[in-house]
Parts: sequence; structure tokens; C-alpha cells
Amino acid sequence: MRRLAVDPIRCHAHGLCREILPELVDLDEWGYPILDPDVPRELERAARQAVRSCPTLALRLGSVSPVPAPTTAAPATGGARRGR
Repeated sequence: MRRLAVDPIRCHAHGLCREILPELVDLDEWGYPILDPDVPRELERAARQAVRSCPTLALRLGSVSPVPAPTTAAPATGGARRGR
């Protein structure tokens, strides 16, 4: 799955992302994007276009890494300690 993110410092509220990807981007009262970050496969092409079209390069599309399963740690061994 892909995720959409915006850098709020870079964003200047041009609104192109909303025009290209209205299914996942809404605008707040000042014109800044509010995102639904999870990008369904059928919207990936439009999401890539929105990212490329952002004039301030504030929009990013990334991969979601699967969370690794927890592992059990091996018990610590009580090795000999050297004195000073």
C-alpha cells in the first residue's frame, strides 16, 4: 500500500493536489490540504500525478512497510566481568 503525505512547511496552499486527487485531498479553510493518507491501488496513478504537479514539492508518496512481527529476545548470559 502507498501513503500520501504533505510537508506543511513547504506547502503554500496552491490546491493543485485537490484538483488532481479530490478523492483523497480536501482543503481546510485556508486552502491547505487535509489528506486521507492511504492510497488505494486504483488511485496511485493520480496520486503520482498530484505529487509531480505540486509546485513546492510538498506532497510525497511513499510505501508502507509491513510492521515486523515481535521477536523474543534471547536471555542475557551472565559472562565473567573483568575488574579494574
